[in-house]
Amino acid sequence: MKDSLKAGTTHTENMLIDRDRTIAFMGDELRVYATPRMCLDIEHTCRNLLLQHHDAGEDSVGARIEIDHLGPTMVGQTIAVTAKVVELALPRVVFEIEVKDDIDLVGKSTHIRFVVDKAKQGERLKRKADKVKAAKG
Repeated sequence: MKDSLKAGTTHTENMLIDRDRTIAFMGDELRVYATPRMCLDIEHTCRNLLLQHHDAGEDSVGARIEIDHLGPTMVGQTIAVTAKVVELALPRVVFEIEVKDDIDLVGKSTHIRFVVDKAKQGERLKRKADKVKAAKG
C-alpha cells in the first residue's frame, strides 16, 4: 500500500438509479433503490478509493458492512456515494459512507475492507478449493 492513503481520504462516485438498482416485489409504482444494491454501491466505491493507493498485486476484500437505509430514492434519481477513510490499521481499513440523492441523505454506513496480496489470496483459495473437493470425496 502506498503511503498516499491516509485517514480522512475521501472518494465520491455518482450513480443513476435505474430499474436494475430497485426493488421489484411491491410493483412498478413502488420501485425504489434497493438496500442490497446500496451495499454493492458502497463496496464498489470503497474499493475504488483503495485502488488509487494500492501497490502492484494488491486489491481489497470486504469483511463487514453496516447500513442504515434512511429513505427512498426513486428511479431516475442520481445518488452520490461518498466514502471516507476513518481508520487505517493495515491491512484493515475502516470507512464511513454517506449516500445522498439529489434531495436527501438516504444512507449511512460503516464498512471494513482488508487489503490483500492477490497472489497470496489465490493460494489461500486454492487450498480451500482442495479441501472442498476432498470433502465431496
